[in-house]
Amino acid sequence: MSYSLIDLQVDAGIATLTLNRPDKRNAMSDAMRTEFIDALEHVTADKAIRALVLTGAGKGFCAGGDIAGMEKRMNAPAGEVGFNGWHRQQRVHHTQMLLHTMPKPVIAAVNGAASGLGADTALACDFIIASEWASFTWSYIHRGIIPDGGGMYFLPRRVGLSTAKELIFTGRKVDADEALSLGIVDRKTSADQLLASAQAWARELSKGSATALALSKTILNQTFELPAQQVFAQGSQAQGICYTSTEHRDSVMAFLSKAASRE
Repeated sequence: MSYSLIDLQVDAGIATLTLNRPDKRNAMSDAMRTEFIDALEHVTADKAIRALVLTGAGKGFCAGGDIAGMEKRMNAPAGEVGFNGWHRQQRVHHTQMLLHTMPKPVIAAVNGAASGLGADTALACDFIIASEWASFTWSYIHRGIIPDGGGMYFLPRRVGLSTAKELIFTGRKVDADEALSLGIVDRKTSADQLLASAQAWARELSKGSATALALSKTILNQTFELPAQQVFAQGSQAQGICYTSTEHRDSVMAFLSKAASRE
């Protein structure tokens, strides 16, 4: 597939999606979002792809929303500003949910600054690995707006409510070491090893049953909101599907064959 503002490569079942506006620190324009959505839908649908690594080209991961787009929205006729903003939010939320609900592991390899929507985009992934040059800032407050990419949902679940409030209320920058200590980042590595480490981790996470992994992720994503009884109920339904999967049958038959050969 051909894109101009992102790059998508697939190697041995691992997709690497690179935000590719390095001159703008990979700020998310409407045009980039359109390509991003298309690529995420492709990765989701392609059963040969087992995991996704998301990173940024150049020195930044993602500088957030494109300032030119903000200016365009402000210059719209007064009667259109609200609806235009609502429409944009639908696109933003669709993008973030594609990352969050993708039925395979998603790793953000944060190579530099992740600001505003960029920080939220990293949080929408299952895991975050950062280089020593990475930083995070929920800088929305400096533009008179609130986190609109899922930060108010994802950040408290990683760092706790009071710390999330402090980071969102101040919009201060968090470097890689503090991000690791707070739990924003899961792993830290050197810049020259970042992508290779993320891809290796993606292979490790995705080598099991794709069916069991997708169903587990779907349920785990809801466990803070659902009562235990409903989690158990969803787990029972998911297990019934797993019982019928090719992966389950093949693994059980391989185990039985191996056990029989030892007798």
